[in-house]
Amino acid sequence: MPTYVYKAVTDKGVIVRNKVEATSRQNLIKSLKNSSLLPISIEQIKYNSLSKPKKKKKNVTDIQEIMKNVNTTQLGTKKKTLTTKEKVNLYFAKTEKITQRDIVVFTQNFYLLKKANFNNIHALDTIIQSTENISFRGVLEDILAGVEAGEYMYTTMEYYSNIFPYIYINMIKVGELSGSLANSLEQAVKYLDETEALNKKLKSIFIPNIIQFALLLVMLIVGTLFAIPAIQGIFDELGTEEELPAITLWFQGFVNDVIEYWFIPTMILVAIVALIIFYINTPKGKYNFHYFKYKMPIFGELIFALDFSRLMKAMLLNLKNGMRIQEALEVSKNVIQNYVMLSIIETSINNILIGSSWIEPFEKSGLAKPMITEMLKIGMQTNLPEMMEKLVEYMQIDIDNIMTKIMKALPQIVYAIVGVVLIFFVLVVLVPCVQVYMGNFLFSAYGV
Repeated sequence: MPTYVYKAVTDKGVIVRNKVEATSRQNLIKSLKNSSLLPISIEQIKYNSLSKPKKKKKNVTDIQEIMKNVNTTQLGTKKKTLTTKEKVNLYFAKTEKITQRDIVVFTQNFYLLKKANFNNIHALDTIIQSTENISFRGVLEDILAGVEAGEYMYTTMEYYSNIFPYIYINMIKVGELSGSLANSLEQAVKYLDETEALNKKLKSIFIPNIIQFALLLVMLIVGTLFAIPAIQGIFDELGTEEELPAITLWFQGFVNDVIEYWFIPTMILVAIVALIIFYINTPKGKYNFHYFKYKMPIFGELIFALDFSRLMKAMLLNLKNGMRIQEALEVSKNVIQNYVMLSIIETSINNILIGSSWIEPFEKSGLAKPMITEMLKIGMQTNLPEMMEKLVEYMQIDIDNIMTKIMKALPQIVYAIVGVVLIFFVLVVLVPCVQVYMGNFLFSAYGV
């Protein structure tokens, strides 16, 4: 059973702190409130910090427990000590980091078991027994405890938002509330695979060019600080009338000023970042920032298409399970995090309540393509679930086309930025070096 450390306030205003065992975080909160305690914070003690699990799994080898239970009469009275290698292996086994790959494998296995008509408790228990990552096993056991206590899976997952992505949690939520968990798990697997594939593509484009960009900047600054003063010293020593290029002198002065008065640009930069963060955290600022995400160059169209596609997939699940359009929108909006899209959905729900078209807000937003809204209008006149299946297929094709365009445009943009820095490096550093190499300044020094 998971162990928690909580802080709570009594009805007399006294703060108390205690460590207790509970089947789930939700049950602990209910228990505290029933005891007239107002919870301030509840933290689960990590599974890997527990001295001994209540229930041992057959794929877990705890060296310390084996040594405790071994027949010591055959070994003598001397206590067995762990070797350095054993201690290192045991340490790393208990401090494993939970990776996205762990989540992908869990989701794939859970989906297969649900397709085989396993119930949630049986499926989770089966997966826990085959999970090698000890830290992740502890999280899954907490989820299992919540399910056994009558809670939804997503309610426990929300407490592990640092492990499970927001969209992932809400896909599970939509599946549980709509009764189509297997379909939601299939979507979640695709979401994780697509996200991983996209990240790999972006890394393959950005990382090499960022390294080049950083190296050029370092060479530019080092050349300005060391090579340029050395060249200027040669000119001064020989008394030549030759001068360094104007752009070199300007950049040298700029770098020297930044080094001397470093605190001024630092304070300005920190102030700008702080103002932006403060503004984004206000309701209006967050809305404007989320609107910018949809309208930003290169990625804006893709971000909107992904959000809208997830919304349509979630609505399709709910409609197939007999939900009305209003209920389907209410449940499906959980897969969206963007305030602009959420405001459009809320307007759609209000339109349904007053008897207007729920498609109209998407059309008036100017974000959805005419093809999308026209397909939804035709679906309302014929068979909406059937038309939404076709819409989801169309959205996937559209997303693939947008991705193809982005992957073609990104390298050109990155190459252009690196090229500008390279040209600047040539003008500022290499041109003076070429002047010295050619030796033309010697003619001026000797009056020739």
